[in-house]
Amino acid sequence: MDLILKIFPDLNQTQKKQFELLENLYWNWNKKINVISRKDLEFLYIKHVLHSLSIAKIVKFKRGSNVLDVGTGGGFPGIPLAIFFPTTNFHLIDSIGKKIKVVQAIANELKLKNVTCQTIRAENINDKYDFIVSRAVTRMPLFFKWVKNNIKSKSIHEIENGILYLKGGNLQDELKSFPKSTIYNLNSYLKDSFFETKKLVHLAI
Repeated sequence: MDLILKIFPDLNQTQKKQFELLENLYWNWNKKINVISRKDLEFLYIKHVLHSLSIAKIVKFKRGSNVLDVGTGGGFPGIPLAIFFPTTNFHLIDSIGKKIKVVQAIANELKLKNVTCQTIRAENINDKYDFIVSRAVTRMPLFFKWVKNNIKSKSIHEIENGILYLKGGNLQDELKSFPKSTIYNLNSYLKDSFFETKKLVHLAI
């Protein structure tokens, strides 16, 4: 939590309180329904919260814009981003109902009015969004196939509408079909060893 406040010093009191509550909420819910490995839960703010917030270093979501979080799992990156961008609308989806149950409960306890949660596969979503975010649910070619028709044509942000994909490792082979993709090395923005190999891929559509 201290690291988050150091990197994002302009959080208001409501946001600070919401981020502080995350630890107990996830520990309590994880005892009932396992959505985060116990090992990772001990590093919740680095491996999950701050990793999710790395997107905020690349783009500032505007008021009223719409973001789809595909394969949200335990609510990442959607929940931290919804706290950080309270005037942006976030739609969090996962095909596993028990995960969405946890995410919905956490969103309710945090009083996040800008979050909707749904048990559904990405291929069955018909709405349009400014951005689609995700944390490495599959290889980019398949992910692109799932969501390519769900992006709004008109861009209102400093970067074009499209996919914002958090992933690590060597992405050269995976992205060879997407020559216009932009890769951001997260260790340029977040000074922790966890982020040394972590990247954010922006694929404009």
